[in-house]
Amino acid sequence: MRAVVCREYCQPEDLVLDELPDPTPQPGQVVIRVRAAAVNYPDVLLIGGNYQVKVPPPFSPGSEMAGEVIAVGDGVDCRVGSRVTATTFVGAFAEQAVVDARAVSPIPDGVDYAEAAAFGVTYRTAYYTLRTIAPVCPGDWVVVLGAAGGVGIAAVDIAQLLGGRVLAAASGEEKLELCRQRGAEACVDYDRENLRDRIKEITGKAGAQIVVDPVGGPYSLPALRGLGRGGTFVTLGYAAGEIPSIPLNLVLLKGITVRGMEIRTFASDYPDEVIRDDEELDALFAEGKLRPYIGGRFPLDDAAVALRHVAERKALGKIVIGI
Repeated sequence: MRAVVCREYCQPEDLVLDELPDPTPQPGQVVIRVRAAAVNYPDVLLIGGNYQVKVPPPFSPGSEMAGEVIAVGDGVDCRVGSRVTATTFVGAFAEQAVVDARAVSPIPDGVDYAEAAAFGVTYRTAYYTLRTIAPVCPGDWVVVLGAAGGVGIAAVDIAQLLGGRVLAAASGEEKLELCRQRGAEACVDYDRENLRDRIKEITGKAGAQIVVDPVGGPYSLPALRGLGRGGTFVTLGYAAGEIPSIPLNLVLLKGITVRGMEIRTFASDYPDEVIRDDEELDALFAEGKLRPYIGGRFPLDDAAVALRHVAERKALGKIVIGI
């Protein structure tokens, strides 16, 4: 099989497309013929050795995929030929991938492989955030930073579904127009406008109730300042490349709650809530009430281009590799 391989920590352009042996499932595993894999910002960090959990090279990047089951290990209740989606830490950017059977889910009827691959990580991140970590109440103003990216668009969609009012913050008119098309009530170009002042102007003197921040960098502090008293700020990642510092006096004076959400540990931290959240989210996906926006499709040969697109924050919605 062909697979994208990170032989040593590197830039996307240094990845190689290699021929590897077809994988064989061990007990409790399945092998998937990958038809589509989604690109996420942590993939960029992993190949550069910059993620909080390091994977020793060589490895194939990619954490979410969709395709057909072609082999199963002992003890697996999964039929060969089933259309499935799956998540894994690495290994999705390949023609075949072996994964834990517990990480596999059926693809709903009417959903194509690209949509299935693009849904899991970002929509779960956003749903866990807005359902459990910072629950949205009807009428709440929810500020979403990086609102045109994968997690951002998911948060825009889910906040509205839960009754929130969305203020989408992103850079450039093309990204903001996409947010408007997804239903954002208000938009701010945080590279051209004063984010704190615009949040206050749009939401009123009370400020916003929730900030969802997958970006970090220079945008976090003005968004925090735009929160109303008792609001919640959720940090999800640092796509801007800089981990921000927060003056704790702002937290004290406004009674703000600052929380972190990492999808990798959510299930162990919230064992009861993850069951509820997954059931609700899967039903919304199956019913067609949530669908990812796919802003770019690349062949496996151009995986480096796809990763660079995400690394430079050029992506609209999700980027998908067709395999």
